[in-house]
Amino acid sequence: MAKKTIMLVCSAGMSTSLLVTKMQKAAEAKGLEADIFAVSASEADQHLESKDVNVLLLGPQVRFMKGDFEKRLAPKGIPLEVINMADYGMMNGEKVLDQALTLIGE
Repeated sequence: MAKKTIMLVCSAGMSTSLLVTKMQKAAEAKGLEADIFAVSASEADQHLESKDVNVLLLGPQVRFMKGDFEKRLAPKGIPLEVINMADYGMMNGEKVLDQALTLIGE
């Protein structure tokens, strides 16, 4: 299985950093090679240009940006979803990783 690149977007890129760590641990436990990282909404475009992103997950606090991101991601064929509020609140890295993998089609 090829390495997966999972991008999380939140308002400042800070609140999702703990979730990224937990998702990386979950990926390691599954034997999955993944590049999981979090960025602020304002930095998202430059990362989409510089990395081959497989899936983009929005933090619940920026769910209002979903339509805007859908327009930008549609031509690239990158799936997008808002992270489940309960999984985000509980910092459930395994569930959020599973959400990302489902969107990729894994």
